[in-house]
Amino acid sequence: MVAEKIEGVNPTRMQLLEMRKKIELAEKGHELLEQKRDSLVERFFSVIDTRNELVKELDELFHTAFQSLIQAQMILGENQVNEIAAFSADAKEISFTQENIMGVKIPKMNVDTSIIPDQPSYGMNESCAKLDDSTQQFRTAVQKLLHLADLEGSIKNLAVEIEKTKRRVNVLENNLIPKLKATQRYIEMQLEEREREDFFRRKRIKALMESK
Repeated sequence: MVAEKIEGVNPTRMQLLEMRKKIELAEKGHELLEQKRDSLVERFFSVIDTRNELVKELDELFHTAFQSLIQAQMILGENQVNEIAAFSADAKEISFTQENIMGVKIPKMNVDTSIIPDQPSYGMNESCAKLDDSTQQFRTAVQKLLHLADLEGSIKNLAVEIEKTKRRVNVLENNLIPKLKATQRYIEMQLEEREREDFFRRKRIKALMESK
């Protein structure tokens, strides 16, 4: 498909120089956007791999934690475990920062051990080793869940930015650059046609002057 030229462009040498500059700028922008797209895609799949590994870890961790909890209920009784759980300390508020990936600002949670209280809210004489194990395992699981939510947010933001970048690349590649180049060819053809007309005009004038 032949690209259409930009309408309303005067075929002058000044416009030709301007068109060449625009083509050079558009091609440079296209190259940079392709690099950005490729980097974002690479990071996107890297985050997905990390997310998938974390999901596997969480599956195993929750399985172990629930096994420990069930054993603690068998030792202490379900009511005793529920009473202990009711007095557990609340998690602290989560703060956020931003990570910059190729100009894309992605919110990041500050997930550390201080968010979940690491000291049990019950006395050692009220508990058992299995409940301690379960408490620690669920504490670790919550931290990993927060990290998983962080990764899911990164995946969503990266996917949106990748799609936007792909659209910009396609607009430049399939629309703007072909139009600029078609306009450049149009100007060059018009200038060449004028030069030919001028050449033949001068030749006729010279022939008429010589005939006189």
